[in-house]
Amino acid sequence: MLSPFTLPGAYAAGEDAIKIAVVGCGGRGTGAVFQAFETGQNIQLVAMADAFKDRLDQSHERILKKYGKDKVLVPEEKKFVGFDGYKEAMKDADVVIIATPPGFRPDHFEEAVRLEKQIFMEKPVATDAIGIRRILAAAETAKAKKLNVVVGLQRHYQDNYIQTIDRIHNGEIGDIIGGQVFWNDGGVWVRERQPGQTEMEYQMRNWYYFNWLCGDHITEQHVHNLDVANWVKNSYPVKAEGTGGRMVRTGKENGEIFDHHVVLFTYDDGTVIHSECRHFPGAHNRVDESFQGTKGKPT
Repeated sequence: MLSPFTLPGAYAAGEDAIKIAVVGCGGRGTGAVFQAFETGQNIQLVAMADAFKDRLDQSHERILKKYGKDKVLVPEEKKFVGFDGYKEAMKDADVVIIATPPGFRPDHFEEAVRLEKQIFMEKPVATDAIGIRRILAAAETAKAKKLNVVVGLQRHYQDNYIQTIDRIHNGEIGDIIGGQVFWNDGGVWVRERQPGQTEMEYQMRNWYYFNWLCGDHITEQHVHNLDVANWVKNSYPVKAEGTGGRMVRTGKENGEIFDHHVVLFTYDDGTVIHSECRHFPGAHNRVDESFQGTKGKPT
């Protein structure tokens, strides 16, 4: 993870601690806090927010156990539970970690920008066109305010990707004329419905399976591979033709998302990238990207 904690302007000069707040205390939010501490900077966790108290408390316990009371300064009054908790959690922080389900990220990003915080936000940044437009508008405001914003598309910070794509951009394989990108695996967790659980709570705890929260796995997961394709082409598709459906994961516990998608993305120079992602338990897994140029392909 590239960290806003090490970028210029993230905090005042001198020995002052960088104060961070985490919004969304599931596995990704907790992991992002761990990664923040591992940057070696003088960091203090000062506030936490989540829709569910049990998840927040579990995250707090894990972080406190690993880093201790000198680093984790989150008393009960700085644990904010509920849909609006993020507004309070962000106030005292220098850097905000946004790791909630994607459907909530436009709200949380807009607030962090309004408060002029440095921001790490997980991908994807939204689940629909309206959300994306809100993110883009807030990003322009962030630029005007000279805020640091980092999104969790980690391929951009991996040496092997950086080096290989630099070679492609330097023309080693000529002009890109085709490519294939894949995220094919067996799928992710399912959390069983509990007695007395409301439908809202059930969907939020199983956010991956509901489009308003996740955007489907082509958005939430396959975004990494699609990002690499756009990076290689240094542009965005102008046309998409595809299909998808539910063939294997058809139970109620799998919500409403598809279990497979196949899309052909066409760029303005006529290049076609084949895109494939699926969740078929027990089938062959493949998560990678390949590209062909007028001089061959990378080795």
